[in-house]
Amino acid sequence: MARTRLIAAISLASLTTLALAAAPGGAQTQTVNTISAKDKQTGAQAHPELLQEFGGAYNGSQANYVTRIGQKIAFQSGIAGSEREFTVTLLNSPVNNAFAIPGGYVYVTRQLMALMNDEAELASVLGHEVGHVAARHGQQRQKTASRNAIIGAILQIATGVALGGDSQVGQLLQQGIGSGVQLVTLKYGRTQEYEADDLGISYLARAGYDPAAASTMLASLAAQTAIEARVRGGDARSTPEWASTHPDPGSRVKRALTKAKATGKIRGVRNADPFLTALNGVLYDDDPRHGITEGRNFLYPDGRFQFTVPQGFGMANGSNAVAITGNGGSQAQFAGGPMQGGTLAAHVDSVFRGLAGKNAAINYGQIQRTRINGMDAAYASAQAKANSGQVQVTVFAYQLDGNTAYHFLTLTPVGSANGFDGMFQSFRRMTTAEAAAVRPRKVQVVSVKRGDTIASLSAQMAYDSYRRERFLVLNALTSGAALRTGQRVKIVTY
Repeated sequence: MARTRLIAAISLASLTTLALAAAPGGAQTQTVNTISAKDKQTGAQAHPELLQEFGGAYNGSQANYVTRIGQKIAFQSGIAGSEREFTVTLLNSPVNNAFAIPGGYVYVTRQLMALMNDEAELASVLGHEVGHVAARHGQQRQKTASRNAIIGAILQIATGVALGGDSQVGQLLQQGIGSGVQLVTLKYGRTQEYEADDLGISYLARAGYDPAAASTMLASLAAQTAIEARVRGGDARSTPEWASTHPDPGSRVKRALTKAKATGKIRGVRNADPFLTALNGVLYDDDPRHGITEGRNFLYPDGRFQFTVPQGFGMANGSNAVAITGNGGSQAQFAGGPMQGGTLAAHVDSVFRGLAGKNAAINYGQIQRTRINGMDAAYASAQAKANSGQVQVTVFAYQLDGNTAYHFLTLTPVGSANGFDGMFQSFRRMTTAEAAAVRPRKVQVVSVKRGDTIASLSAQMAYDSYRRERFLVLNALTSGAALRTGQRVKIVTY
């Protein structure tokens, strides 16, 4: 939470020695069959930065398990001489995400791992990401990428749909609001996603796993996307598939199952029990060291402050910043740390200068001063031109003590900036008791006992709302599912 800088762009360097891989269903996808020395160097340089940006590596038995399965499935791609050429990392991130970079570096977040229900699903996600590397999608994407490869993909959706990726404001988002968000690199196109799906499914079959695991994992991801939208007061169906370059997870489920059947190995291994044993006890949702999201509230016990986002907005909590997104094109980032320039006015100015870059300036007019909940605050706004029209960029900063400042950076259509006024006013210090009451969540794997029901197990979920829905999604169950004695299920507890 203390850093606001961007990670340097990762060069998605070309992989050498091409081959044509037959994807399930007969499609031909161009892939590589070796990892070049240049790619290994690129990956080794980027790896420490990625770990820092994405909350660090998650250590312990879960991480060891992920590494073992990831190396096994990645080796099926044929792009390395041994499993040990791959570095597979479980990330301490509360975002459902996985990715890979050149050099044999593969990543999955603990949050996404918790959504899985067996080893084959874990292998399917890791295999999909390796498929992107094997198919050289990073190199293809680099041709149209902006100067920063690591930006907020959540915010980029809004940039591309609402503002236009080539607009000045799109650049502001990439350089400022998008920094620090735990979603990696520019989005792949639909064709590339389908190619990675197909390659991942072929890797599953080669490794002896049930290739249908890719379909069930995508189904769980679609269900999780829907429940997250409901929790924040939105509608998962509000952005149709054609409005995004990514295929909607729900639309990929049937396609993945068809591709799996085409392999002829639909009865492969799932390994649910070893997976659930390994998963038990993993941290879930936010790490308190990076702050906790509770509904519309963000709580940061280490910094002793909290704030509330507007109704209908969601938060993506990163180790360095919080991305805040909602409907209508309005979005924000919250970040902070050492106060820049020694005064709040200088801090506000530094944020604007960071957005504009070295060779440009943003005319934000007069910096206004005020008091918010007993703290000194300062703010200023500027207008910028986007493809959709004029938008307003606002920086609102607070001084917690003599050396520390935090700020919101918001982007709204002109005339609707007041939508964030309540959020600006909500920023306040936490009491000692409030900070001490913030507790992390974890996944607990339990065996169904005689008399247990979906209702009784859902009641144990550590949430104030949507307990039943969260339990069903977490365990890939339908509302009418019958539990059997001895069945192992996941609940989220404090």
